[in-house]
Amino acid sequence: MTQATTVYKPQNHIRIVTAASLFDGHDAAINIMRRIIQSTGCEVIHLGHNRSVQEIVDCAIQEDVQAIAITSYQGGHMEFFKYMYDLLHEKGAGHIKIFGGGGGTILPEEIKELHEYGISRIYSPDDGRAMGLQGMINDLVQKCDFPVGKDVSANIEFDTTDKGKLARIVSAFENYPEESSQLLERVRQKSQESNTPVLGITGTGGAGKSSLVDELVRRFLMDFEDKTLAIISVDPSKRKTGGALLGDRIRMNSINHPQVFMRSLATRQSNLALSKYVQDAVDTVKAAGFDLVILETSGIGQSDTEIIEHSDLSLYVMTPEYGAASQLEKIDMLDFADVIALNKFDKRGALDAIRDVKKQYKRNHNLWDASDEEIPVFGTIASQFNDPGMNQLYRALIERIGEKFGDFNSGFELTGGNSEKIYIIPPARTRYLSEITENNRNYDKWVEEQKEIAQQLYSIKKSMEAIATTKLDDKDRLLKELQEVYSQVELNLDPKNKKWLEEWPEEAARYSEDFYVFKVRDKEIKVKTYHSSLADTRIPKVALPKYEAWGELLKWGLRENVPGKFPYTTGVFPFKREGEDPTRMFAGEGGPERTNKRFHYVSKDMPAKRLSTAFDSVTLYGEDPDYRPDIYGKIGNSGVNVCCLDDAKKLYSGFNLVDPMTSVSMTINGPAATMTAFFMNAAIDQQCELYIKANGLEEEVNQKIESFYKEKGIARPRYNAPIPDGNDGLGLMLLGVSGDQVLPADVYEQIKSDTISKVRGTVQADILKEDQAQNTCIFSTEFSLRLMGDVQQYFIDHKIRNFYSVSISGYHIAEAGANPITQLALTLSNGFTYVEYYVSRGMNVNDFAPNLSFFFSNGIDPEYAVIGRVARRIWAKAMKLKYGANERSQMLKYHIQTSGRSLHAQEIDFNDIRTTLQALYAIYDNCNSLHTNAYDEAITTPTEASVRRAMAIQLIINKELGLAKNENPLQGSFIIEELTDLVEEAVYMEFDRITERGGVLGAMETMYQRGKIQEESMHYEMLKHTGEYPIIGVNTFLSSEGSPTIVPGEVIRATKEEKENQIQTLQNLHKHYAGKAEEQLQALKKAAVSNQNVFERLMEATKYCSLGQITQALYQVGGQYRRNM
Repeated sequence: MTQATTVYKPQNHIRIVTAASLFDGHDAAINIMRRIIQSTGCEVIHLGHNRSVQEIVDCAIQEDVQAIAITSYQGGHMEFFKYMYDLLHEKGAGHIKIFGGGGGTILPEEIKELHEYGISRIYSPDDGRAMGLQGMINDLVQKCDFPVGKDVSANIEFDTTDKGKLARIVSAFENYPEESSQLLERVRQKSQESNTPVLGITGTGGAGKSSLVDELVRRFLMDFEDKTLAIISVDPSKRKTGGALLGDRIRMNSINHPQVFMRSLATRQSNLALSKYVQDAVDTVKAAGFDLVILETSGIGQSDTEIIEHSDLSLYVMTPEYGAASQLEKIDMLDFADVIALNKFDKRGALDAIRDVKKQYKRNHNLWDASDEEIPVFGTIASQFNDPGMNQLYRALIERIGEKFGDFNSGFELTGGNSEKIYIIPPARTRYLSEITENNRNYDKWVEEQKEIAQQLYSIKKSMEAIATTKLDDKDRLLKELQEVYSQVELNLDPKNKKWLEEWPEEAARYSEDFYVFKVRDKEIKVKTYHSSLADTRIPKVALPKYEAWGELLKWGLRENVPGKFPYTTGVFPFKREGEDPTRMFAGEGGPERTNKRFHYVSKDMPAKRLSTAFDSVTLYGEDPDYRPDIYGKIGNSGVNVCCLDDAKKLYSGFNLVDPMTSVSMTINGPAATMTAFFMNAAIDQQCELYIKANGLEEEVNQKIESFYKEKGIARPRYNAPIPDGNDGLGLMLLGVSGDQVLPADVYEQIKSDTISKVRGTVQADILKEDQAQNTCIFSTEFSLRLMGDVQQYFIDHKIRNFYSVSISGYHIAEAGANPITQLALTLSNGFTYVEYYVSRGMNVNDFAPNLSFFFSNGIDPEYAVIGRVARRIWAKAMKLKYGANERSQMLKYHIQTSGRSLHAQEIDFNDIRTTLQALYAIYDNCNSLHTNAYDEAITTPTEASVRRAMAIQLIINKELGLAKNENPLQGSFIIEELTDLVEEAVYMEFDRITERGGVLGAMETMYQRGKIQEESMHYEMLKHTGEYPIIGVNTFLSSEGSPTIVPGEVIRATKEEKENQIQTLQNLHKHYAGKAEEQLQALKKAAVSNQNVFERLMEATKYCSLGQITQALYQVGGQYRRNM
């Protein structure tokens, strides 16, 4: 293990930009790195995840940094780093050094090539082991420890267009004030001649200043297309290390614009909200000729008013949570601020707060006769897209600037009303998780009471039987008295429990018959009840308890029961489905054609076709393929690229999507609604194709399609590869058109209605988990949840019962570092949040609950042995007792994927052993579907050979392992029962902790879930690092060579031809449907703003528009996701 490393002490003021690469949500590593960089004495401008090269380079130039540090885990790193290097040199900033890392995803020969290209250093996993975290950071900081701003000419020419020069001038004033004194005199002179207004924005820490500034900038750019804007933002330096986190940029989506310049400053002094060089920076941008300057301070205390000395107009930002009204008298800025924003106006007591703040403002400014409407205090919710309070605040600020400086005639339209939170969960319902906890615990208490009653009855009955066989003289009297006691006790036994005990012998006898008959959706199912071993032993599919005492038997029935009966602890169906193993293999790479070929390969000889789709990062973030290098490198890597309806048709071609033995899972979240519409339309057009063939219309339809494309002079779309084995071509006839363009409207509508009611599958679409763990959010959380609700409402309206509208996912929570209890608790809490939201929208719980599914990771920890049992039991009890749901709605169905985090790049052959054990947990726990990871996923995209081995793990367990022929092997085990109870109670405790923070959405605001996941991740990494948590072949039982990181012999990446095909497909679509697409996008936006069902419109728009076009249109009406630190 590495020794403690001495921290390097920089000789210069070092500034570094940190970020995760484009379409990459893996921000845990860069967060750790930027913290260590800060503690090493550097000023860090952190941009967070999913940042383009252009954004990073522009930021680096405007911030005048010495270095950029990037993590890249999603592929496309060669193009990304080289493009960054080229762009920096093109913009005259070749001195900025580039550092990076990406675990095992960046191969040694690629690292060598990037170093030769000019990248300063890419750190490998072996570097991490050899140097340690601090050692790597020391190396990085030492390499960029050089002066910036030392030799700037006093005669330098500058204006708003050359942001590099402006940045360098500010650096000169900050770093070399004496050497740049002549230049400063010149800048001050020009600044005094300038009529540029300075808006000073200050406020308490955590008031949401950055988000509020971003919203002001967004409105300014919409309002004034010809005006420029400069932002100077100040954050505090750490007294101990001198480092600083300059974190305002991460919250800002609007500043990446040619009219905007932003420079962050560290105070470089303690206990002050401003840098001593702030006026120099303000003078610089005023002298450059910007039309407006915004100066934002770090968080201030009650007595801090320094901002007013540097601004022409001041805005004070506070929240309703300032304490008693008397505290307002202590806030100096209420004396001096021109305008006050009471942000986070959705907080409790906001209306009282704004009344008190207005009163205080009147006192401080002697405005006793002014009405409340005249007082410049505005309630705002900056985090809410298009907030009316923000609109009013913006207009008030611009009007005041216009009054003082002229030439600011706003055309910005005000929306009516005040700030009012659009609640996802109504405030009165925020205790829903604790209500579930209370109900479920009360049920368990009732079970114990009923058990005791049943046990007493059994004891009395047995006593009566014993007495009846004796020759006691007063036998009759004793029997009569015991019968009276029995009757009295029996009154306390729930009639349903009495009935269950009476019927149990008959029910148990049914399982000993050769066949068990039951009904599913009014259809009678007959299942063989046993399996014969080679030794001709009769292995029951469901083993029953041998309890005779009624109390123990009743407790088992109420807390465990047989599979398919409440509370579904051991399974939601009476028996596993015959002919359909739970195997569901994940595939996705390159273009749709390559992944289609892989789908046919993995489902060959399988009676059931269960496809699970991995999308590339371009698709996951809702964007279109493009030649821009940072996008181009990602096309078709680490997943399949799907940008339009034709791609979906190719991807699933040859699989009849309405066949009851076909099921498709799609792992996508941000743009899930659009992808679901692509899928549904692909399924509809398949059935249109079958109708065309059945009615002999092929020639006529082909001629129509040919003419469509001939008119536009565009080649008709085609499948860009040989048709793979097993693919009969279904789905390819209508490439380039949709069924309604070639069939009569009534025929098409009938086919559409029949098709969507039959398709089987799942779309992940879990936006809460994305915010908490995985970071592929693209729209604002509120709008994303609205889209989810619209999809579910559409499913209800169109009787779509076999397709899950959301897969509530714990897998990515676990992959981000959560332990199994946290994974389960957060996942179930998210599930109940969707239930509450859908109920609040007026949906009936029994209409939507069957469309919800779950997705968990299975690791090696003991709690994973019971994750399904606990989830099923908690869900069933809550849905029945809290929401009054029916039996189908009480059934929690879930998919398991073996743990990706437990796959290691050392001794990769050992990974299959771990995966086998995890698969065994899942199958014994009766999961509904299972994906086993390939052993080489730690170092590359799985090969056909490794995927075959992964499938073999499941097949051997299901087909060969004798005990797996029994479907409830965990029941009756003392440790399993104890673990189930322990984990269930731990989940309830977590529910209560979340309730204390305002429910799931309230906890997300304070980043509770994300913080908890990161803490648990660090705990695991620390134990792994020290060896306290042994991992065979990683930190113990090493090979004679020391178990080095394995370099893959074969690396699967998208080919240039596949990337070109995707771009060509997109260009042809845009060309063919140019006018129609614009019409559809306008209709889509109109549906969103007029509160219509957006998914209804998406079903139409996806026939003509690309994924990226739809995403950009929805940004305009739903807002973009705002990153968190």
